Amino acid sequence: MSEHRRKPPQGRGRRAAQPPSSGRRAASPRGDTDSPASYGSRAEARKAAQRGGGRRRAANASAASAAGAGAGAAAGGRAAARGGRGRGRGEPPKKRFIDYPRSDKYGARRWVPSWKQVLGSCLAFIGLIVGLSGIALALVQVPDPNKATQQQKNVYYWADGSQMVVAGGGEQNRQIVPLSQIPESMQNAVISAENETFYEDSGVDPMGIARAVFKMATGGETQSGSTITQQYVKNTYLDQSQTLTRKAKELFISIKVGWSEDKPDILAGYLNTAYYGRGAYGIQAAAQAYYRKDSKDLTASESAFLSATVNGPNLYDPAGGIGSAATPAKNTKRAEARWKWTLDREVATGALSKADRAKITEFPMPKQPKKSMELKGQTGYLVDLANNYITNNPESGITDRQLKQGGYKIHTTFDKKQTSQMEKAVAKVKKENIDPEKRDVDKYVQFGGASVKPGDGAITAIYGGEDATTHFTNNADYTGVQVGSTFKPFVLAAAMRDGVRDPSGPETQPASMRTPVSPKSVYNGNNKVKLLNYNGTTWRDKDGGEWLQRNDGDENKGRVSLRTAMQFSVNTPYIQLGMDVGIDKVKQASLDAGLNEDSLARTTPTFSLGTSAPSAIRMAGAYGTFAKSGIQAEPYSVNKVEQDGVVKWKHEKKTESAFDSAVADNVTDVLETVVKDGTGSKAKALGRPAAGKTGTTDDNKSAWFTGYTPQMSTAIGMWRVNDKAKVQKFKKMYGVGGEDSIHGASFPADIWTLYMKDALKGQPVKDFPTPAPIGEKVYGDGASPSPTPTPTETEEEEEPSKSPTPTESETSPSGSPDPSESCKYPWDCQDEGQTSGNEGTDQGTDQGTDQGSDQGSTAGDSGGDTGDTGDTDGNSIFGQNGSARREE
Repeated sequence: MSEHRRKPPQGRGRRAAQPPSSGRRAASPRGDTDSPASYGSRAEARKAAQRGGGRRRAANASAASAAGAGAGAAAGGRAAARGGRGRGRGEPPKKRFIDYPRSDKYGARRWVPSWKQVLGSCLAFIGLIVGLSGIALALVQVPDPNKATQQQKNVYYWADGSQMVVAGGGEQNRQIVPLSQIPESMQNAVISAENETFYEDSGVDPMGIARAVFKMATGGETQSGSTITQQYVKNTYLDQSQTLTRKAKELFISIKVGWSEDKPDILAGYLNTAYYGRGAYGIQAAAQAYYRKDSKDLTASESAFLSATVNGPNLYDPAGGIGSAATPAKNTKRAEARWKWTLDREVATGALSKADRAKITEFPMPKQPKKSMELKGQTGYLVDLANNYITNNPESGITDRQLKQGGYKIHTTFDKKQTSQMEKAVAKVKKENIDPEKRDVDKYVQFGGASVKPGDGAITAIYGGEDATTHFTNNADYTGVQVGSTFKPFVLAAAMRDGVRDPSGPETQPASMRTPVSPKSVYNGNNKVKLLNYNGTTWRDKDGGEWLQRNDGDENKGRVSLRTAMQFSVNTPYIQLGMDVGIDKVKQASLDAGLNEDSLARTTPTFSLGTSAPSAIRMAGAYGTFAKSGIQAEPYSVNKVEQDGVVKWKHEKKTESAFDSAVADNVTDVLETVVKDGTGSKAKALGRPAAGKTGTTDDNKSAWFTGYTPQMSTAIGMWRVNDKAKVQKFKKMYGVGGEDSIHGASFPADIWTLYMKDALKGQPVKDFPTPAPIGEKVYGDGASPSPTPTPTETEEEEEPSKSPTPTESETSPSGSPDPSESCKYPWDCQDEGQTSGNEGTDQGTDQGTDQGSDQGSTAGDSGGDTGDTGDTDGNSIFGQNGSARREE
């Protein structure tokens, strides 16, 4: 019968598999089936104990004889309960609601959730999102669009606090038109380019958002991922801030609007609220601003262009925008590419047939921007300058769009009296000398000017052109006009601060190897002096050719001091001085003084002769650094901006020491010589201490006079360009105003003197600081003193030269080489850098233009501007200042 006996439960641990051993736990007798040890657990033992009296007594009796075995069985039960290692499994633990970590797994597996737990978590998360979204949709209300789209005007104030002009809101000209007045071509262009699924989506496009995030994450083109509905909501109900809160509101409001409004109404709302640039909000205002027509009359080609301006008007308006990346040339190129792409997209989406697309071949160039009449005269230039300063300054926190929404009080630095006086001075000189009806060459003459307060940077006056409503380029700001010999003071400053290099040393030398120069230093001022490297070797171009620098009228000036060379604007000493110091040091000196990188030319040797094209504002500011003994202050045009009685932003004065006072004051002392008895002698009529420099560029295409007193620094420029031409080029000024040639000592110096007299009237007469001795008297190559220098030579080196009587060559362009040589090399045949900066040129101007400097004064003007005459078109291998003949 033993083979039919019930087997006890088997344990899972190793102990269950082991045979009993002597001296340890005693096993129950093999034939005693009622022994507690026969059962696998205490639970079974208890059940057996409950089976009746006699049997229980028998069990008790046998238990007494098998106590050891019972104890062993109990221990095995406890072991089983703990981990399944006893002779039988104990009572299972009570299940938890969330069994995590999992109780039936061991080790790391306890922390791996089951598929039920994963599925449950996902369902719970989705339910939470749905619930929260439902709550958000219930709580978010669609704002009142009428309040959101209200606009105000901006109020601009003069420096004295008086009101200058009210502008802004009236310029925006928002005119709501129904969808029936918006051509289908415009609707199709926007939908094809911005949101192809507009009529099918629910107001938001999750896939579009995902694509935008993916492209940005992988380094692709930045995209918004917004639908037309979202953009409409943003334009109509919200602001343009880039925050998560605003974006979340946009999403929920877009969903609600998508549910509650019809698609045609949403599209009409979007086209009527979008910003197209030029102050135009809405398609009707945009059609008028760009094409002078109603929106209903727009062609498919015009519609494709206007859809691009919605994408970013600052970068797509062919008239140009704000910043060096938004020049007219760059914007036009971008606009044409976007226009073509949009038309092709319309074909791809079925909105435009291939046959109709084939008929559209010419880019619909918009008309020039039209200013409102409240911005006529200089006012428009002043407002634009203030607006650009605010929106280009990150510290202001005010965007171009926000500024055009209006509601700001803008306090400028402009002096009402000085602005009027500069305008009158230009008008007087122009009226007395420039007559387009009498001389064709007098057509297209332009003037530009600016005044900056030294040591502060405040722009007190500008002259931007005749009228901001007819001439759209601000001539006081960047125009691409090169400055000629007015750049030479930066060469002198670099030579006195950084010193000339040791000819026996390496190309890059520390200050310990350099020798700071004195204005008494002597260089060879003869004509066609061979250009040398700092170490005395012949400088050669990439083809091995030499460079022989010319002076104005091929004048030989002999050995001259740097002071004398500046006094009469002799080219050869300063181009060689730049080589001895290093063009990199000259460039850094100009930047430290206050010029900006974008306007600087390529660093070729003639960089030192003024091939760069900084604005009148920048030149006045940089000269102001010398006027304030080396303290540089960044030019600015706005003191503070207020909105609703709260100051939103205030200018903080920032200055730094660009040069030691000894350097700056010695530059000023040399420039005083130019005014006292040099090319700038007309400025002596000012009747107070003044320092300045004349400058004329190659082929007489521009002329400058920049000068200063301790209180004010002013730059006046003059050039010729047809600002209405499709392609603008700087024109020669030979014969303008009846003069053989125009130079800095002529009309620019006349305007500067006349203006500064009025502007400084009533202000105290101040002297410049006495300069401390500086540097050593060095000798450039070919200028070394002979063993017994003659008294004449010594006097010329030490003292400022007297102004010679102007010769014929100083007052006419006859000294220029034969034009037949102008295309000897490929680069000579390019008209580089002569496109007006705000009318078609790339920002920064390609500085390869043939530029000379200081053509020389008219007969009778003491001293004449003897240097810097340019070559005829293209005869400079650098395309730069000061003509020379290239020798093999």
